[in-house]
Amino acid sequence: MKWIRERDALIAQTMAFVQSVTGKRDDFHPPETPTAAPDVPVGIVTVETLAVETFAVEIEPPQIAPPPPPVVITPARTSGDFRSEMQTRIANFRKHQERFEREREEYCAATLTKLRAAIRDPSLRPPTEG
Repeated sequence: MKWIRERDALIAQTMAFVQSVTGKRDDFHPPETPTAAPDVPVGIVTVETLAVETFAVEIEPPQIAPPPPPVVITPARTSGDFRSEMQTRIANFRKHQERFEREREEYCAATLTKLRAAIRDPSLRPPTEG
């Protein structure tokens, strides 16, 4: 498995770099004893050097959009405006309810008038079957 060797080589190379920069030895990860390769002495790590290609990337700065226009906030209602609006709404609601009440009364009166007229005038009654 080639990728395992490459990974181990990269880890070893990174550890060597860290040790050279910090001057310390990594105590958290002691060297592993190889068990699969009996011909390699314990404590010796083979390192493969890998070629790394580098390239430069030019990044263009983002185009700055003009700031959005400021949001115009309407001033909060004063308590007098709120109170007058509520009073107006309540008055309109009462008028609406009174109109419904008046229409119900008119409909009831018209229905009762028709019923009384039908009771008094026998000619308006439907014929009885019998």
